[in-house]
Amino acid sequence: MADKLKFAVIGGGSWATAIAKMLCVNQKEICWYMRNEVAIDHIKTYKHNPNYLSSVEFDTNKLILTSDINEAVAYADYLIFAIPSAFLEAELAKITVPLKDKIIFSAIKGIVPETSLIVGEHFHIQYDIPYYNIGVITGPCHAEEVALERLSYLTIACGDPDKAKLVALNLSSNYIKAKISDDIIGTEYAAMLKNIYSIAAGIAHGLGYGDNFQSVIMSNAIREMKKFIRKVHKMKRNINDSAYLGDLLVTGYSIFSRNRMFGNMIGKGYTVQAAMMEMSMVAEGYYAVKSAYKLNQGYGAKTPIIDAVYQILYEGKEAKAVFKKLTEELD
Repeated sequence: MADKLKFAVIGGGSWATAIAKMLCVNQKEICWYMRNEVAIDHIKTYKHNPNYLSSVEFDTNKLILTSDINEAVAYADYLIFAIPSAFLEAELAKITVPLKDKIIFSAIKGIVPETSLIVGEHFHIQYDIPYYNIGVITGPCHAEEVALERLSYLTIACGDPDKAKLVALNLSSNYIKAKISDDIIGTEYAAMLKNIYSIAAGIAHGLGYGDNFQSVIMSNAIREMKKFIRKVHKMKRNINDSAYLGDLLVTGYSIFSRNRMFGNMIGKGYTVQAAMMEMSMVAEGYYAVKSAYKLNQGYGAKTPIIDAVYQILYEGKEAKAVFKKLTEELD
């Protein structure tokens, strides 16, 4: 069954490259869409992505590389989207092939700015994809460690457990362990929120706070995440599972975390624009914090960390002053 179903990866960044690598272990052939035709030509010639995870060498006989998103959509039964949420709708607008019979998994950890929805909800509401054909791929897992083949864990969530199991099977290997979940909304919100908390951890580091305060930020963040997700989607879940707490910790502490890197720059005094220009990759948390803050105006969860990051990034308040006040609200 796994061999007969066809997979396509949508995106050309580090996470898309990591997913393509994982799928190639188990699939005889996958389709891989990316906008950059120069990168496609480079992969065909030199067998690696020139811009992301360039140490990963591909068997190009297993790759159908295309810069036409409709070719990828028409080819596949399972579409795995791994592009920054800020650019998702622009890519979807190019699609003329029907999506209604496709099975869509999101590896995007952010909010779609045009609708302020998580990706699964966006596909369901805007494109009428039933929830049993929508799934989420979350961590705790960094693309850079997949490239190094270090033991990593994934959580695959879907309304249809059989589809979740199939995707988990096709992403698993001797260095990837994948488990399934039925909390499609909660895991996706957690994947979005942890990027915001990672920015907060980075800001703290940039301001000169040490490991002791970092631990306080992280312990408060998981409780804040629990309150937020419970308001959005109430169901029985263990917030200490790796899909929630584990993903938060790796994003908050890892040297590979682009959101932590972005926050660190802000804490050191960079403007938002300067920090974004210096980074070669998108910090999803920047876009997520605005959506989370606005969304929570309707829910009313107590979220001092989200509020603090929003004030710094979108209201232009001084990070040092905001964090001094935040330290009085945490415990």
